[in-house]
Amino acid sequence: MTQPIQPRLTQVFRFVRCSYTNGVAELVYAFDQGEELIERVSFPAAPPVSAERKPAFDAALKLLHLFAGVSYYKAGIPPRIELADGPLDDATANLLEALYLHGLAEFAYRNGLDLRGRIAFPRSASPQAEGHTLAATLNLPKRTLVPIGGGKDSLVAVEAIKQIGGEATAVWVGNSPLIAACAERTGLPTLNIQRELAPGLFELNRLGAWNGHIPVTAVNSAILAVAAILYGYDSIAFANERSASAATLEYEGQQVNHQWSKGYTFEQMFSDWLHTHVATDLDYCSLLRPYSELAITRAFARLTPYFDVFSSCNRNFKILGPKPADRWCGQCPKCHFVFLALAPFLPKPRLLGIFGRNLLDDETQAAGFDALLEYHDHKPFECVGEGAEARAAMYALSQRPEWQEDALVARFRSEILPQLNVAELALEPWLQASSEHRVPTRLQAALAAIG
Repeated sequence: MTQPIQPRLTQVFRFVRCSYTNGVAELVYAFDQGEELIERVSFPAAPPVSAERKPAFDAALKLLHLFAGVSYYKAGIPPRIELADGPLDDATANLLEALYLHGLAEFAYRNGLDLRGRIAFPRSASPQAEGHTLAATLNLPKRTLVPIGGGKDSLVAVEAIKQIGGEATAVWVGNSPLIAACAERTGLPTLNIQRELAPGLFELNRLGAWNGHIPVTAVNSAILAVAAILYGYDSIAFANERSASAATLEYEGQQVNHQWSKGYTFEQMFSDWLHTHVATDLDYCSLLRPYSELAITRAFARLTPYFDVFSSCNRNFKILGPKPADRWCGQCPKCHFVFLALAPFLPKPRLLGIFGRNLLDDETQAAGFDALLEYHDHKPFECVGEGAEARAAMYALSQRPEWQEDALVARFRSEILPQLNVAELALEPWLQASSEHRVPTRLQAALAAIG
């Protein structure tokens, strides 16, 4: 019987193989000569892969294998990476190294590690010639996969595409009943893909593996690239906002961003890679990239049919109940931020009805809101907006009589506001769209529906 490995002492992380049969992708990894770690991704009612699309499908599947490996690599972060399929071209290696370094930056920070100089994917000695296009044009059907997360952002993206008459499918990975309810409420066709992590990962955790945050949006992006080729979609439109590109903090000269794989740098790299390696007509973008969180919450405030099903709360994410308290814990950074960001754009009774309580009239929540404001603390490691956005929202509330006497708004007025430059607290600049985005021409009319 083989001895159990000690994850933190391993020397090699191996990408063993990946395969696809009858709608199920198997992604296989191993540390040193240890037992295989087998992850499965299931695509429901999957059609056969046509000969024309086979090279694109294989390229997307291989990248999914490489991306999903981040969940396992971080268990031991050994000094060497081995690829059974041989070395990568420069563009692919650059994408992987950026993803593992920046996508694991929060994991490294929290564990006191420095991954710089440690992550090296094997590269081909004769890289592809600059500008050489590997991918074909597949004439993919003009329809869009829109990932649904259960929160406000993806619902704003869905409604914008519906407004321009775009053909779209609401897609999600996993089995959250909350997301399923939101997807159903959109009225769009739905696609629910399942990801089953290798059981061996939980055993590694028991044996002392390193643990922490991984760039799950990147893994889901790779899953959806496979799905786009498999089912026939020419675009994948996430709902990642402009604020996602802002770092959470800087540590020893490195930017640490909880949302790195939701940021614009990753979007550009992944979009370019798909065009050159999978299909020239497969577009990957964030429909909400030009907008701040505050601009998106303003747009969401008009979408009343979703008020009783959406939730951005991570703690209550697996629970779906009839009462607001079943969907919002009221204690986590996501609850704090969504409450604060929606408050300037909704009548107060409507907002309190969504959450079932007034988070800004609860003195015990002061520390949580201080972190959002970056007052004596850094922004939380969560998918929340920038500190300056939170300050602008709080300032707007501090000027409105219906909010002024609530405990945390009153505290902001008396204690925090005197230390701030009022000229930097205006709400209006946050509501302006940026011109920086990768939205394909076919979907650009949807941008006007958001702003």
